[in-house]
Amino acid sequence: MARKKFRLRLPGRTLLLGQRTLVMGILNVTPDSFSDGGLYTGVALAVERALAMEAAGADVVDIGGESTRPGSRGISAEEELRRVLPVLEELREKIRIPISIDTSKAEVAEAAAEAGAEIVNDVTGLRNDPQIADVTRRRKLGLILMHMRGTPETMQTAPFAREVMRDVSAGLRRSVAVALKAGVGRSQIVVDPGIGFGKSHEQNCEIIWRLPELAKLGFPLLVGTSRKSFLGTMMKGKFGNESGNDRIWATAATVTASILQGAHIVRVHDVAEMEQVARAADAVGSPELMRKNW
Repeated sequence: MARKKFRLRLPGRTLLLGQRTLVMGILNVTPDSFSDGGLYTGVALAVERALAMEAAGADVVDIGGESTRPGSRGISAEEELRRVLPVLEELREKIRIPISIDTSKAEVAEAAAEAGAEIVNDVTGLRNDPQIADVTRRRKLGLILMHMRGTPETMQTAPFAREVMRDVSAGLRRSVAVALKAGVGRSQIVVDPGIGFGKSHEQNCEIIWRLPELAKLGFPLLVGTSRKSFLGTMMKGKFGNESGNDRIWATAATVTASILQGAHIVRVHDVAEMEQVARAADAVGSPELMRKNW
């Protein structure tokens, strides 16, 4: 495992990326997300879930108020803020790990930063609202730029790219260029190839295998495969993989593969389990870590 080390600059701290894999826990405070929609729409339940993920070993918690599942339609900034702000405000004095806000709206990013978020996770890679880059610069936030082909409403019905790695690399380069032009520092940026966002099931596997090519962009890599539909397709309906909650073992396999191919951060629903997976994959992929831990 050849993984370059980076320092991700956040408002109140710096995260070291590459020494070990960081685990980002997913907290959807939405009624309609593909795997856990409706489970954490109450503030108390959402806060309890975030703190449980921290206790299980999460390095970052990623809070989202708008579903981006295939076929979904967007919501207003006002509705998104209604869902996420009470959770952020309640967590601010209770959680020690950084909070990431999963949004593609500058208005939401600004309010979330005011409430304590230190990272913006933009699944559109600044295509929906380039002003997120300005918020990131002023607030000195971390910025995750993901590649999405199309929009959530169309991404799995529009034609897929003929050359997926060329498409992903070009899209991420454009996103990075927008961020840098706005004054965002290179040390604030993480890139994400967007597994499942406008890619075929075969292309998702190809991206994982070819992650070292994306590492040449010169930024740390985040990969999110957790519970996604291509995992169920790989199992061809066997082993109860028809729903997201039944895909934990397939998720574990792709998390391991992603780490061994160079991912710095993995974004997951099942933090306790994937924390174990990440530690084992780190040890297998790095003799230095193995000697230190064992």
